[in-house]
Amino acid sequence: MEGMSLSMLDWVIIVGFFLLIVSIGLSYTKKAGKNLESFFLGGRNLPWYIAGISMVATTFAADTPLAVTELVGQSGISGNWLWWSFLAGGMLTTFFFARLWRNSGVLTEVELSELRYSGKPAANLRWIKAVYLGVFMNVIIIAWVNVALMTLLEVFFGLGDVYWFGVKASLVLTALAMLWTAFYSSMSGLLGVAITDVIQFCMAMLGTIILAVLVVNSEKIGGITGLKSQLPEGSLNFFPSLGETENLGKTLGLSIGAFFSYAAVQWWASWYPGAEPGGGGYVAQRMMSARSPKDAVYATLFFQIAHYCLRPWPWIIVGLCCLILYPDLAEADLKEGYVMAMKDFLPNGLKGLLLISFFAAYMSTISTQLNWGASYVVNDIYKRFIAPDATEKGLIGASRLTTLILMIIGLIVSTFVNSISGAWGFIMQAGAGLGLVLILRWYWWRINAWSEISAMIAPFIPTAIFTMMGVEFPTAFLGTVLFTTIVWLIVTFITRPTDDETLQHFYNKVRPDGAWKDYPKKYKMIVGSISEIAEAPKNNLLFLILCWISAITMTYGILFLIGKVILQEWSTAGILSIIVIVSFLGLRYFVSRTRVFA
Repeated sequence: MEGMSLSMLDWVIIVGFFLLIVSIGLSYTKKAGKNLESFFLGGRNLPWYIAGISMVATTFAADTPLAVTELVGQSGISGNWLWWSFLAGGMLTTFFFARLWRNSGVLTEVELSELRYSGKPAANLRWIKAVYLGVFMNVIIIAWVNVALMTLLEVFFGLGDVYWFGVKASLVLTALAMLWTAFYSSMSGLLGVAITDVIQFCMAMLGTIILAVLVVNSEKIGGITGLKSQLPEGSLNFFPSLGETENLGKTLGLSIGAFFSYAAVQWWASWYPGAEPGGGGYVAQRMMSARSPKDAVYATLFFQIAHYCLRPWPWIIVGLCCLILYPDLAEADLKEGYVMAMKDFLPNGLKGLLLISFFAAYMSTISTQLNWGASYVVNDIYKRFIAPDATEKGLIGASRLTTLILMIIGLIVSTFVNSISGAWGFIMQAGAGLGLVLILRWYWWRINAWSEISAMIAPFIPTAIFTMMGVEFPTAFLGTVLFTTIVWLIVTFITRPTDDETLQHFYNKVRPDGAWKDYPKKYKMIVGSISEIAEAPKNNLLFLILCWISAITMTYGILFLIGKVILQEWSTAGILSIIVIVSFLGLRYFVSRTRVFA
């Protein structure tokens, strides 16, 4: 495939961007080097807007526009329910878990294991999760992000068959971008990562918006009116037809089982990076880095709205245009349509701008994954089990070294990953059924360490069986969720619960709602050096549920409203505006009746 050359202006923009990012990152080296809390949580002092934008930037990777283009090419706009369905879980995190994570005072998600559970099972769960999430799952995520960048470089520059010194040229360029990212993130810690995330997100959004405007207004598309008149039937439906329609050689629609899996089960049942039920991963890291519980809630709320409403429409519009511009693309190559549009419609200067928008998206994701993964390895393995007496200086040195080691492992794994969607599917299936445990551990005292351990291991058994039988999504997913749920419930009731002292300490520190036996009666309020029995916080689950429903309604309303405005469907946009306003007012009222910020 013929590649695209860049002008001198393009190269100046690209080089200038890389120098800007590394200079900003390095400026936070001194602050990051104080202690582990500064390196991995920015000193727990991030304002909500920095923490929130950093969350959004991390989920905007180099693979995201390509993946959305592929979904739109397969199923039209409604194909996005594959990830739109996670909104319910995201809002659950916002109102039910953000303040709990901030109140917990832990440095990492897996450190919660020994705050919530007791004994050797808790300690074993901590290091198992640190290895499983911080290394195993982390390098798979890094690998699929690397593969996406390699795909972009191969299509954009025509490097598919180009090798340098016996290595694919796209892999060499990706390795250089990753090394640059690992360098500044290992020096600057989370604070530098979060600040550069803000710049990278703005650049990434600017580039994608410019591309969408140029493509939709091109002569072949003819604006929104021309786009709507040329698209295959059903491609503009916001909801799936629950069947299949075929037009212009394109098969659109979702099966009833697939839509049910996405909308009703996936958001609470499956562990997935960035959309963990109950919060987790780098989302929990950002919540814990916020300067107050209120900032943690606002940051997470902003993340949900920006993630689902602000980011996707430029990608969706380009994906729809690709159905018209490149009708002969094979299904396996649909994602390449986005890069082909970049080549065909961007003038000099803007090519460099959009290319750095992809690099920005890539670097924001990789920097977070490296910092987050290193926090698990250093805090929950090295400090906890290997060198508990290590100095802060030694721990910071170990953190920087671990960041570079994870980079190398991720790069090696990238050579074995051929399919982005395949990596997505593996991670989704490997976490099927785990989600409910991650939610209930905050709200039900009976959940113990063995519940989590069994829920982590169980999905691999039916996954292996379904793979050998050739059973695919959604049957395989739903079957795995059912099997895992049965397993962890049985394990929970046949194993000993967490001891009372640990549960009481957890309740006093975190102050959760839910079923906590008699622990609320023994709730202790610490005032200075005086410990006194205090009245337990009132249970506000009802109003939290109403906040959750209102926020989901508001966010889906904003998502669909923006889409209808872009598609110039004004009457529907008017109705959606009313829904958004009413749900927003309801949300404000219900929040005022809760202690969501406490």
